[in-house]
Formats: sequence, C-alpha cells, structure tokens
Amino acid sequence: MLIALTHVVPEAISRCELTYLERQPIYYHLAVEQHTEYCRALARNGASILELNENADYPDSCFVEDTAIVTDKLAVITRMGAESRRGEVNAIERFFSTRREVIRISEPGTLEGGDVIVAGNRVFVGLSQRTNQEGIRQLGAILGSQGYTVSQVMMRDCLHLKSACTFIGEETFLTNPEWLDLRPFEKARILSVAQGEPWAANALRVGETVLMGSTFVRTIDKLERSGFRVEGVPISEFLKAEAGLTCSSILFDGDLS
Repeated sequence: MLIALTHVVPEAISRCELTYLERQPIYYHLAVEQHTEYCRALARNGASILELNENADYPDSCFVEDTAIVTDKLAVITRMGAESRRGEVNAIERFFSTRREVIRISEPGTLEGGDVIVAGNRVFVGLSQRTNQEGIRQLGAILGSQGYTVSQVMMRDCLHLKSACTFIGEETFLTNPEWLDLRPFEKARILSVAQGEPWAANALRVGETVLMGSTFVRTIDKLERSGFRVEGVPISEFLKAEAGLTCSSILFDGDLS
C-alpha cells in the first residue's frame, strides 16, 4: 500500500526559513485549504494519508520531506542544515522506528530530504546550503550498502535539488537547467520547464499521475504533450515558503497500522 506521510500546516508557517526569496505574507487559512487539496490529490491517485500533528511549534514542519529518506528497508533520518528545524526529526524517527530500520545522519553532516532524488537504485544528492559533503558521504555509505549508487549534483540559485529537478517516472527528470549541473543525469531523459516557469521543476509522481503546481500551465502542457498524465494542484502559499509538491509528504510502501 502506498502511504503518504504528511503534517498539518502550523499556524507559525509565516515564520518559515527563507534563503533565496524575500518574505511575503503567507495566508494561513488559504495554506490549510491548499494543503487539504494536496492531500486529496494524493488520495485520488492511490495514496493513503497519514497526517502527523507533533511538530506544530515548528514553522516549517509541514515540509516533512526534509526529515527522512525512506527506502524499502531503511529510514535515514536527516540532520537539518537549518538549525531551527533539527528538532522536527525526533517525531519522524519515532514514526518510522516501528516500520523500518532507522539510521541517523550524524554531526558534522547535514542533509535534507529536499536535496535527495531516488530514482530506482540511483540516488542523486544536491550539494546545497542545507546539505553538505559530509552528509552526502554518510548517505552514500548507508545506501551504497543497500545496492544504491549515490551521485553528487552541483546546483545554484535555489534552496534544494528538488527545486531544480524531480524524477517523474518513465526514466524522465523534469529540470530547470539554469539551477543545476545536468551531467550526472546524462543517461536519462531530460525535460526542461517552460520558459518563465522556473519553479515548475518541483513535481510529484503519484501512481500514474504527475502532480504539479496549477499555475505552471505551460509546463503542464509540455508534459501532457510528452505523454504524461498531469494534475494541477494550487500551491501559491507554499511557493512563498520556497516549497513545492514534493515537500509536503513522504511517500513509502507500508500499511496504516
């Protein structure tokens, strides 16, 4: 069963961490509505929702993706590059401790899930302001023992690797080539976002559908013409927080118990 682990939107989301964007007002009630629609979209496409409410004091806690990298056997609990977020991982570790073998990234490594793309047995990790080389080394050692190959990706001008690139299935990566070095992806099929839609690269494949921010109409059209089934989801308030479609869930196979 496909499970989507999510977290309620905290009232403090307007105080979220920002790196590349200037702060804009985030309308809490609209953010809650959009998060609800996001969860409905996950469910429509085959995911069962498990929603946490343990980190409500953390402004970024709904961006649960950053707390863990989950494979069939392991839950790698991250060590956040943003110090203000490091306490979020304790609840996530408790959640996965009964479902997976749990391994933590340790100091001085930093690693955030938004910098990690898992595509089959290939893993790509962005070197960013939130993920350092020691974090990448530790993840490589952990996942390498499980048969994964881990490649470092150089990036620029964006918060996380998944701001610039996501795996959308069919051996295809959706990318903003202005924000990353594409050489590690040289054997894959690359689709670029439409001109004028730099944030559209953060898309989420769920079942047979690619979820994408509903305002990225030209990129949606481009993917549909390339044979993908696409569903638009409103995420205006989360874009203000440097977030996107992948940020608000961890998808894994499991059960609801």
